[in-house]
Amino acid sequence: MSDKDLMDQEEIHSKVLRAGRRTYFFDVRSTKAGDYYLTITESKKFTHEDGSYHYKKHKIYLYKEDFESFREILGEMMDYIFEEKGEEVISEKHQKDFKTTGFSPNGSLDSSEKRFTDLDFEDI
Repeated sequence: MSDKDLMDQEEIHSKVLRAGRRTYFFDVRSTKAGDYYLTITESKKFTHEDGSYHYKKHKIYLYKEDFESFREILGEMMDYIFEEKGEEVISEKHQKDFKTTGFSPNGSLDSSEKRFTDLDFEDI
């Protein structure tokens, strides 16, 4: 059996979540023993100045014996974030003013916007 046949055989069910520059892949796979496990892959696109790009991927393997604890802690962490910060996405709120911050989309200082502002802690 070829490597491709093995990959096709072990992929059982998949879902994709596109989220801006990130894409999340949720894949149910099969072990050699025929049991199932979950892989969660984050793929993030990085664009170079010349227009070329590459992807960085990070993968989590999650096995059935850890599902309940993982679900519990994930739910707890999500609830904590919503309770502390609400459901509004703060970075999206500031995207409207992104150009005025002096930062370019890649996070570096925009040469035309290199200026400093004094802030008091009360301003934050």
